[in-house]
Amino acid sequence: MKVSELMTAPPVSVAPHVSLLEVIQRMTESAIGSVLVVEDGTLRGIVTDRDVVVRGMGNGLSQETRVGAVMSSRVHTVDASDDLQVAYRAFRRTGVRRLPVLDGGRVAGVLTIDDLLLDVFRRLADLLGPIAMSVLHEQAGPPAVVGARGEP
Repeated sequence: MKVSELMTAPPVSVAPHVSLLEVIQRMTESAIGSVLVVEDGTLRGIVTDRDVVVRGMGNGLSQETRVGAVMSSRVHTVDASDDLQVAYRAFRRTGVRRLPVLDGGRVAGVLTIDDLLLDVFRRLADLLGPIAMSVLHEQAGPPAVVGARGEP
């Protein structure tokens, strides 16, 4: 499976000059914990809710501070055409929870740890569904007789 099949697209993004207040509003509206910082289609950084709180407000910065002041400019990425195993390795190696996805050097989406977990859960459900149904539909046999020692 390719990264492009699980990523969220289009990603929520802002320009580097946008205020922290606007970033907070975008995160709240979209119910997300990060936004990509993009300028002229090129990824410049990523800012998370934690960045806003710890680097921004926690350091006494105003809500009007530009997002470029608190974003992480060193960003780990994956390519849309990469196999998911590449993304798994990138998550393990870097310890990040979100990976911007590029396609031809341009921002195409975001892949998160949650996206991978949901995929694993869906696969497990697909695998276990038929087994669960067969167990539920089994004919109940006569109850086992338990002897004095607790053995059937």
